[in-house]
Amino acid sequence: MKKFLFIAAMAVLLISCGSQPKNQKGCSDCTKSECGKCCESAKCEGECSGGCSDCACADTPDNQLSACEKENGWVLLWDGVSTEGWRGAKLDAFPEKGWTIEDGILKVLKSDGGESTNGGDIVTVRQYTDFILSVDFKITPGANSGIKYFVQTDLNKGEGSAIGCEFQILDDELHPDAKLGVNGNRTLSSLYDLIPAKKENAGFDKNSFNNARIVVDGSHVEHWLNGVKVVEYERNNQMFDALVAYSKYKIWPGFGNFASGHILLQDHGDEVWFKNIKIKELNKE
Repeated sequence: MKKFLFIAAMAVLLISCGSQPKNQKGCSDCTKSECGKCCESAKCEGECSGGCSDCACADTPDNQLSACEKENGWVLLWDGVSTEGWRGAKLDAFPEKGWTIEDGILKVLKSDGGESTNGGDIVTVRQYTDFILSVDFKITPGANSGIKYFVQTDLNKGEGSAIGCEFQILDDELHPDAKLGVNGNRTLSSLYDLIPAKKENAGFDKNSFNNARIVVDGSHVEHWLNGVKVVEYERNNQMFDALVAYSKYKIWPGFGNFASGHILLQDHGDEVWFKNIKIKELNKE
């Protein structure tokens, strides 16, 4: 029975969209049906970055918000200069080593390649429920990291990373984890160890910054890479639970089904760069 549920879950949950949203001047030609959370009032002089749903002009300085973003409820999760709003996943304060801030870039530093063995993961002080999260990231050769959400810092107080759903960040060509798991579910932008990403049209450039976007609306979740939807799934149901039961997360009760949680940037012992970390909360009364 468990095997049947797992196969059925894979068939139903591997829903992904390889079509890229239009990237029109000023977003004026973008409609909600084409782009989902579209900012139709954006008045960008240049092309919109990250697709129509970003509301950000291409010439908006790093770690700042455009007027349109502010108007539409976006806020910065990282200000580009300090550690305000973040702490170690297993600490009360920001880690004293393993992370640096240089020229508007938040860097997790190279160590031994181990999971949370140097400075450790960092998480938002706040927890979030329904949201659109946008993060620009750049990998170094062979790097492994991740962006996690629904993170429960109390679940794992021992060794290793804090527990939550993960948008995988990985050098698929050079890191061995890309060949592990099932059907590529540990590769870049996948829901780690659960659902592989369909990213053929995402235009990933390992030598440049790329954009990760995570959309959570109740039980519905999406992963986007460079404006292309690469993973889409529903949680809090039998199909999702069957996937978890065949993953490394099966030992963690309630995995992926929590109503809210912290957002996490992972220390996996490799250098990865982050900037333009911002969020828009949904369904706020």
